[in-house]
Amino acid sequence: MGKLTVLKVKNAAPGVHGDGDGLYLRVKPTGARSWVLRVQVQGRRQDIGLGAIAELSLTEAREEAARLRKAAKRGLSPIAERDRDKVRIPTFAEAVAEAHKELSKGWAEKTAKAFKASLEEHAIPKLGAQRVDAIGSSQVIAALASIWTDKPVMARKVRSRIMQVLAFAKANGWRAEALPDVREMRAGLSKQSRGGNFAAMPFADVPGFVASELGKQLVASRAAMLFAILTAARSGEVRQATWEQIDLEARTWARPAEIMKMGLPHVVTLNDAAVRLLESYAPVDMRAGLIFRGQRGGTLSDMSLSKMMRLAKAGTTVHGFRSSFRDYAAEQMPTIPAMVAEMALAHRVGTATEQAYLRSDLRDMRRALMDGWGRFVAPSLSGVGGNVTPIRAAGA
Repeated sequence: MGKLTVLKVKNAAPGVHGDGDGLYLRVKPTGARSWVLRVQVQGRRQDIGLGAIAELSLTEAREEAARLRKAAKRGLSPIAERDRDKVRIPTFAEAVAEAHKELSKGWAEKTAKAFKASLEEHAIPKLGAQRVDAIGSSQVIAALASIWTDKPVMARKVRSRIMQVLAFAKANGWRAEALPDVREMRAGLSKQSRGGNFAAMPFADVPGFVASELGKQLVASRAAMLFAILTAARSGEVRQATWEQIDLEARTWARPAEIMKMGLPHVVTLNDAAVRLLESYAPVDMRAGLIFRGQRGGTLSDMSLSKMMRLAKAGTTVHGFRSSFRDYAAEQMPTIPAMVAEMALAHRVGTATEQAYLRSDLRDMRRALMDGWGRFVAPSLSGVGGNVTPIRAAGA
């Protein structure tokens, strides 16, 4: 039984009057009366306004206080619970739009586009119409099931991005429940193939593949694919490469942060084969802007490089050549430290402490490694044995 009565509430003088169990009546000097709940939330005291007595009677205030105390004991936010009925809960599709709008302010443009595109293609068709506070493990499993084994890498990215949206929703008070448990989701999905990596060509087969492609017309997409192989670069970095980033005399490719996955600038040491490819691909008076251009003069699409792989019936991916390069480095150049190969691939290496003390980019050793790779995969472009294969440019 509370200490207050309806009559006491009506006649209470200015000040704070306790009813018990953390419920208080606050009366201002003006006579305005409102309810306040004092509750412990994760070890901290919070005073939560419940509303004026015109909105909540004494009985209703006690009921609301009891409900919010229970929520606090369960680890939920009493404020979010209080406002649950007042806040419009968005659908997952709406939450994606809001999360993308806010979170992308701190992302690279490429990251922002990939975030939105992957969710629109793989998550919104199944989750889009559902309220974000109603999405649990079973709903996420249903959304991922169709791509979990066929596209394992993408599936894991989509799962992570779904969780980002739900975390954003929770932070905005749109859901009170904890996020879906990743362990529950794994238990409800098939086992993925080991690693889920990009299909890669055995490094010993790469020279034959490169020789075959060099014998074909050097259209932009084929030249870009070969340049990606010779530099062990990601296709996106190659497609956005410009002549202004290239120094043929110094044999370097200085890639700006905005085209890099890690968001950090990175210099590639160009081997003789890569330099020869670039020099043969474009005459001096055309070396400005994008190196490899699409039919309309813009950036090549990722599909254009994939098409070259399909036409060659390689059964692998362009990205997989990075794995081929890594295997070559490990097996054919064992005197080169593993860290050098990782740096050549523009991977983050070492712990935060090791990175702080590593002032060198190990460029000399990276050049030795890349030169060896160029001679191995494209001896005809590297002048090995005194022979240099002429390249048949597009339209020749």
